[in-house]
Amino acid sequence: MAESETPNRSPEIRKDRINNRWVLFSPARSRRPSDFKAKSNPQPNNQTECPFCAGHEHECAPEIFRIPADSTNDWKIRVIQNLYPAVSRELDFRNSVSVIGDVAVSGFGFHDVVIESPIHSVNLSDLPPVEVGEVLLAVKKRIEQLRNCESIKYVQVFKNHGASAGASMSHSHSQMIALPIVPPTVSARLDSKKEYYKQTGKCYLCDIQPNELLIDESAHFISLVPFAATFAFEIWIIPRDHSSHFHEIDSEKAINLGGLLKLMLLKMSLQLNNPPFNLLIHTSPFQDDPSDAPSTHWFLQIAPHLSGVGGFEIATGCYINPVFPEDAARILRDVKISN
Repeated sequence: MAESETPNRSPEIRKDRINNRWVLFSPARSRRPSDFKAKSNPQPNNQTECPFCAGHEHECAPEIFRIPADSTNDWKIRVIQNLYPAVSRELDFRNSVSVIGDVAVSGFGFHDVVIESPIHSVNLSDLPPVEVGEVLLAVKKRIEQLRNCESIKYVQVFKNHGASAGASMSHSHSQMIALPIVPPTVSARLDSKKEYYKQTGKCYLCDIQPNELLIDESAHFISLVPFAATFAFEIWIIPRDHSSHFHEIDSEKAINLGGLLKLMLLKMSLQLNNPPFNLLIHTSPFQDDPSDAPSTHWFLQIAPHLSGVGGFEIATGCYINPVFPEDAARILRDVKISN
């Protein structure tokens, strides 16, 4: 057993400077970090076809665009409306709902789906880096379209892999929800970054020295386990160049990100037995103050689901992580992916 994996390591409480909360690291509550695995396949895929497959387009909600644009059944990516949206693009956001003592507005917004491949059995990590980059560019294109709606303030891009991570369809896809509000967690994250900049004159993500938290790196991005990771084996991918908005990414950087993202997904799948996970893009609101640009920096988060959230986490907002980030980063670094 490596010294860094000793079960006698003392618990530690670390401050998550991005989300302004504390994380309790308690390795004595669990087994060796290298023994962590998902219990089973997150979403057994016994289907061979579904509404997201090529040839079943008529079973889906209306299409927004496809790539290539002039393709028929040979499309590579489709962006469509969600058939069961959480918000409605048909509502008028200006029609607020009056509730005594509380505040409510109409559930206006856009809820879209990015179908990442026409083939049912293909996961995002199965695609070549260039094609992963094309998926990211499709997301960028849709975000740029949504910017034209004056009522929309924030777009959350997310991918749920596995039923316990929120996926209702096993066919590989991502989603985005565009909102007329800035969610409080997003506001809190931005405030934390602004406070760090106020104290240091530096962007927190630009200022990170990954050292033993580093997993891998590419020409334009680094991947690491954050110092106060909320989840065991959580991964962040951070642009080397300061950038507030994901939609500012260009084709070269998208393909470069595609390669590093693919590598992280493969390492995580191999080491943790294809765990359920959420992939999240944390970007800045559309109508942000230009003076905040030096402090805001977008990044991508991958959060595996290896244990549940209990009463302590719900009551306190403090999460318990049984794996120290340094151990998680070392284990992921050492995972070898064959070409």
